[in-house]
Amino acid sequence: MENENELDRLFGDRPIPTRELLKRTLRYLKPERLRFCAALLLILLNVALDVILPLFISAVTDTLTSGDIRLARILWLSGAYLLMYLANQVFLYFESMILQKAGQNIVYRLRLEVYEHIENMSRSQLNEMPVGSLVTRVASYTASLSDLFTNVLVNVLRNLLTVVGVFAVMMFISWRLSLAMLGFLVVVFVVSFFFRRHVAKIFREERKSISDINTFLNENLSGMKLIQVFRREDAKELEMLAKNEHLRRARYRVVRAFGIYRPFISFLYFLAIAVTFFLGVALGLSPGMIVAFYLYLSKFFNPIQNLADQLNNLQKAFTACERLFNLLDVMPEVRDRPGAIPVEHFRGKIEFRHVWFAYVPDEWILRDVSFTVEPGQTCAFVGATGAGKTTILSLIVRNFDIQRGQILIDDRDIADIEIKSLRRGIGQMLQDVFLFSGSVRSNITLNDPAFTDEEIDNAVRYVNADSFLSRLPHGLEEEVIERGENFSQGQRQLLSFARTVLHKPEILILDEATANIDTETEVLIQNSLEKMRNIGTMLVVAHRLSTIQHADQIIVLQGGEIIERGTHQELLRRRGYYYKLYELQFASR
Repeated sequence: MENENELDRLFGDRPIPTRELLKRTLRYLKPERLRFCAALLLILLNVALDVILPLFISAVTDTLTSGDIRLARILWLSGAYLLMYLANQVFLYFESMILQKAGQNIVYRLRLEVYEHIENMSRSQLNEMPVGSLVTRVASYTASLSDLFTNVLVNVLRNLLTVVGVFAVMMFISWRLSLAMLGFLVVVFVVSFFFRRHVAKIFREERKSISDINTFLNENLSGMKLIQVFRREDAKELEMLAKNEHLRRARYRVVRAFGIYRPFISFLYFLAIAVTFFLGVALGLSPGMIVAFYLYLSKFFNPIQNLADQLNNLQKAFTACERLFNLLDVMPEVRDRPGAIPVEHFRGKIEFRHVWFAYVPDEWILRDVSFTVEPGQTCAFVGATGAGKTTILSLIVRNFDIQRGQILIDDRDIADIEIKSLRRGIGQMLQDVFLFSGSVRSNITLNDPAFTDEEIDNAVRYVNADSFLSRLPHGLEEEVIERGENFSQGQRQLLSFARTVLHKPEILILDEATANIDTETEVLIQNSLEKMRNIGTMLVVAHRLSTIQHADQIIVLQGGEIIERGTHQELLRRRGYYYKLYELQFASR
């Protein structure tokens, strides 16, 4: 349960009162209200026909048992019954088509809303939230909301209307026999009420177990190579066994609850049939009335049993909606300020003014950091692991917000710039390059059709990626498998460079872009970096000091503070911290 409680914290999971849940859920019904009104009219017509049909059978039964059999009357009643039944099925078809179209429209809009909400979350939020749980909420829970409108609520309404309509006709046939049946109805609803409260907790636990397993599978299947390298298969199997057992027990509790509930409802139904025949004869009802009452009894109890089944589906749908709304209620930690403005282009001046930042309160990663990078300059950041180099780059694109100070681009506080506009003007090339499944072309263009073949070819040549793309059997159309595993680290980095150059940023960020690559590829990347310096302002974090020797400014960080700054030659002449790093690195070669 510890993991489940952690998920509750991350997603802000909380029980939502039924009234609030219904109000929020029905908001998605608004754009489709005309379709639902048409479906509601068809449901009413269906229920009306369904209630009337047994009366024809009652009339035929009385005719056959009266001793005065009139064939014309039987044929007329049979023909009318057939026509009404066909009309019922036609109404049912159009009702289903209307509801399904409305439901698909709802889930289409909802998936986009949830996906866009996740896109707006901060880097720290996305790092904390398990991908498996996010996938479950986007894919599965949104479908549950659609099912709620197109199936669950509609069937609940249909069954309630049927119960009311059938009971009204039963009262017309025999009010005394109907009151006896009413006692059965009261028992069923009382039992169903307490049953719903009981299964609500079980379904919430079941949903959590499903999300937990999805998260476990997503993480461990992605890291299967590491599991095999360290021979942790048995340990992971035990973890999976525990999670699987937890889900099995949750589902068993659901089965056990319904295993008691459904037979009890069936027992009441057959008991009601026995009472119907006994009291019907005792009250002197005609054979046709008793037959009609028997048929209505089936139509009376079947909706109640359906309602019991729908309680299952309704509770599942409400639990899914609840957890979906919990996700939508998680506010992005980094968002636009009121009045934030879009910026079309940047000159490229970057300034930090007394910036303090901490991921955890009072555990400062950056301490009073101030520096200025002029437009077109290349600024490199050097320091030990944890010194704050990557943090600086993350703050510039507002992956996180600072606690004190200011960060400015072109003398404008980045907090006053629309986040999308800010990130559009900054190209980021990171050490861990992510490639999507698809083709090389789609990974460079990110499926933006606005780029021409000439622009793509120019970008590829500009960063020297053509040196290996020309050797591929299908060139730019070469297939990229999941995570780009069919390309080397250096090749992925060159594709990342091409992607960035193609999108024409005014500011370039490189975070350890030359780490973990072979010497041959490093030469190509070094050449590419020299060309890219002409694009705009460049900020570089590099492990290899050889890649930053020509930077206009090198900033040395230690413990989140700037301890040295200057050009490569200036820092070497000072024989300080940078000089020691340089000596250590080149002495080891």
